[in-house]
Amino acid sequence: MSLRNKLRFVGLSDTGKVREHNEDTIAVDPDIGLLVLADGMGGYNAGEVASGIAVKTIVNLVREHVEREDLSIADSESGQSRSKIILRDAINRANKIIYQTAHTQAQCEGMGTTVVAALFFDNKVTIAHVGDSRLYRQRGDKFEQVTMDHSLLQELVDRGFYSVEPQVDVEIQEVPVSKGEVFVMCSDGLSDMVEDEDIHLTINTFSANLDTVAKQLIQLANDNGGRDNVSVVMAHILDAFPARTKIFDKILGWFG
Repeated sequence: MSLRNKLRFVGLSDTGKVREHNEDTIAVDPDIGLLVLADGMGGYNAGEVASGIAVKTIVNLVREHVEREDLSIADSESGQSRSKIILRDAINRANKIIYQTAHTQAQCEGMGTTVVAALFFDNKVTIAHVGDSRLYRQRGDKFEQVTMDHSLLQELVDRGFYSVEPQVDVEIQEVPVSKGEVFVMCSDGLSDMVEDEDIHLTINTFSANLDTVAKQLIQLANDNGGRDNVSVVMAHILDAFPARTKIFDKILGWFG
């Protein structure tokens, strides 16, 4: 079931005022309800290689599983939702590819990337992240950061100790969503340049138009110095999206 009429998705990315290249990569897939944002780092242009691999791998793998599996059935062994397992496995697979590339291509040595991904299904959103790219939620008058920054990664990069690891710890959570809520993913090019209160104010001011919100947030980051690439990916819940089972969809297909 496509979520195009249930959720409104917007994604924008900008190089900023200082960097020569944009090492952020974003993806929005309204049909399966998937948002992905990655902030790459390391080497000459290698950051955009890492973030590009991450986003492409995650989108392809998640789409493949969503189209093939019934997400409403939890995993029989772990009891975890299919959405959690799919996102975690996709991020781990992306990390393995990045690790292999970094160790076989000299120009990619030491590259890495943050990632934050959100999969909307059955009136819930499953959120997975590694690093300090963030996801915020506005619910009514409350605006809060849902993810917790993994800042050690960036500290190691700054001190020159960072190297790609063969395994990553993916933090994953699942939360219910309601009509009217707004979710905002961003790279640290936004969160380092714009205070949370100003992000919240921008959403409230232009809430009727997500495209304007995203443009204004990037403009704010650049007006405040634009020291890094800045990316924003947003979702506005327009209506409830309860799951339909594969069997129900099949029956509907019989009747055209």
